[in-house]
Amino acid sequence: MTDLSQKHCVPCEGGDPPLTEEEEDGLIKKVNGWFLLRDGEHKIRKVFKLKSFKEAMRLVNSIATIAEKEGHHPDIYIFYNKVQIELFTHAVGGLSENDFIMASKIDLI
Repeated sequence: MTDLSQKHCVPCEGGDPPLTEEEEDGLIKKVNGWFLLRDGEHKIRKVFKLKSFKEAMRLVNSIATIAEKEGHHPDIYIFYNKVQIELFTHAVGGLSENDFIMASKIDLI
């Protein structure tokens, strides 16, 4: 079985189905500290607490670099020294494997 961080995001087409809850439950176990949100849209979220605003911005810039390379962009919220990341796939209206691939790559930072 391939480590998610070794995979690459693939473009999703409108009409592709989102993951089932069973698939989400399996993949969430492969990313450390991420939480499933199932209130309306299905998303995954993680909050990073850093030492300073400057470190938070470094993290955000590192995530942006990965997101551009993978063509899959998270929602990023910055609260001084906290960075909240949410991932979901707009094209499928929920979660896709791409979200878990990005989460895994973000965790390598």
